[in-house]
Amino acid sequence: MTATPTAGVPQERRLVTAIPGPKSAELLARKQAAVADGIGVTLPVFTARASGGILEDVDGNRLIDFGSGIAVTSVGNSAEAVVRRATRQLADFTHTCFMVTPYEGYVEVAEALAELTPGDHAKKSALFNSGAEAVENAVKIARAYTKRPAVIVFDHGYHGRTNLTMALTSKNMPYKNGFGPFAPEVYRVPVAYGYRWPTGPENAGPEAAAQAIDQITKQVGAENVAAIIIEPVLGEGGFIEPAKGFLPAIQKFANDNGIVFVADEIQSGFCRTGQWFASEDEGLVPDLITTAKGIAGGLPLAAVTGRAEIMDAAHAGGLGGTYGGNPVACAAALGSIETMKELDLNAAAKRIEEVMKSRLGAMQEKFPAIGDIRGRGAMIAVELVKDPESKEPDAALAGALAKACHAEGLIVLTCGTYGNVLRFLPPLVIDENLLNEGLDIIEAAFAAQV
Repeated sequence: MTATPTAGVPQERRLVTAIPGPKSAELLARKQAAVADGIGVTLPVFTARASGGILEDVDGNRLIDFGSGIAVTSVGNSAEAVVRRATRQLADFTHTCFMVTPYEGYVEVAEALAELTPGDHAKKSALFNSGAEAVENAVKIARAYTKRPAVIVFDHGYHGRTNLTMALTSKNMPYKNGFGPFAPEVYRVPVAYGYRWPTGPENAGPEAAAQAIDQITKQVGAENVAAIIIEPVLGEGGFIEPAKGFLPAIQKFANDNGIVFVADEIQSGFCRTGQWFASEDEGLVPDLITTAKGIAGGLPLAAVTGRAEIMDAAHAGGLGGTYGGNPVACAAALGSIETMKELDLNAAAKRIEEVMKSRLGAMQEKFPAIGDIRGRGAMIAVELVKDPESKEPDAALAGALAKACHAEGLIVLTCGTYGNVLRFLPPLVIDENLLNEGLDIIEAAFAAQV
């Protein structure tokens, strides 16, 4: 596992104050006075520098990063190619609005997406700022193409915080509570959540697909459905990998009924699961694919990429946005993709999976609270339960473990519909010694808590 240049930040954990330290505490007080309370903070340490697998705060503490800004800095912070290309673009121009006077970088990103996304059909892209924007525009495109209104989404799914994407998102708190009413013509159906499927994981794929298709057919009518949208690995819902066979069955139903099949790869894309896109695991070729997060090394960029005839369904002027495909973000994306190719970050993600699952599997034998270990590549999670037989979720333990890890200088995140999942999203360039040190901290936290 080889890291990118570290931009002067030593790749070692160092604690010189309590977490958070006094300077971070001062900045947190300023944040509380000036920033809306609705903007929460997982760990109130204020970043001064970051690179590779280390984040350095304003107090001089160096923390191991198992979060990557929620799967954004997959190539690490300050990756050389990202900095080089973005800096060069900043010196040339920062903005013109592609819809007014276009520029080559936007076209280059669209060409790269056509090359990298699954399928060898003719593809086109439209660029935006955030994952939620990408999902909203995928719905717009699908409706324009099919002339149908309904959208199908899945239990435990997450698609964003805007009005339409809140409607698409399954979890109420903290994403939806108090913000309705939501957009209509959105229908939710079961997903093959193997660990919690009533008849066991071996039955989850075919049974969940049959239930979902039955509900769509009876409650909505396939002829009314514009799009089926699903994350190939469900992110905020708990890193749920739909049981084998489920996704191909859903895509076949979509194809057979003229429904646009949309893969939301915002969290799972760009080498995160050990493949360019998680859809590739079961040979899926989505009609449309939404991307963001890892695409641009930390700069805001998102995309909808798909079959040319579907992407062209929207009328001229129907897609866009002032900042969509900003030239600096496009330059960063090209640097990020360059880094992924040069360092073979798909292979790096697979090595991270090998190390993490081996270590976590050993922990599971000692700590029955680890009910399930799942995920692929550098998108790994453990689901925590009060009892392995009842599988009652243990959100309190997840919170306590995260807090313990934070105190020791390891950034980890929680997720899951029940709030009981610890998720790990290390940068794909993390040094293997740091990876194992982070796992040591996790193991010690378990030993202290259970």
